[in-house]
Amino acid sequence: MVIVILTIVSLYAASRYMSSGISVFAAQEESLAIIRQVQVNRMQSNVSGAISNNNFILSISNDCLGSVSSCNSRSDSRSDWSSPDNIRYSPNQTISFDLLGNPSGGAKTITITESTGQTCIVTINTQGYVSKGACS
Repeated sequence: MVIVILTIVSLYAASRYMSSGISVFAAQEESLAIIRQVQVNRMQSNVSGAISNNNFILSISNDCLGSVSSCNSRSDSRSDWSSPDNIRYSPNQTISFDLLGNPSGGAKTITITESTGQTCIVTINTQGYVSKGACS
């Protein structure tokens, strides 16, 4: 598991410095890690009402996936966001998690689209399980 995470981080870091973008498959893996990071941060917060804390809310916008705080600041010192030049995320929404990691409003589907037109799906089920979906 550690090797997989290091590989994802390495691919992402290399793509940032080479300005070549990342593949939709790497973006899917990175999205899984970021969603889980925001979810676990919320679960470990142990605060009953975290609606006002933007570090615990997942933001999905056309050009950024991560916590609301990190997508607003886009600081390289944070690891809970992604905004590759050649990747787009949809639909635009914010997702709050409860202390058990369950997403508000039921299951969620996130579509990741590369500039070449390739797409991959990430799903969050009602119990908070984050998984890879199909790619085309």
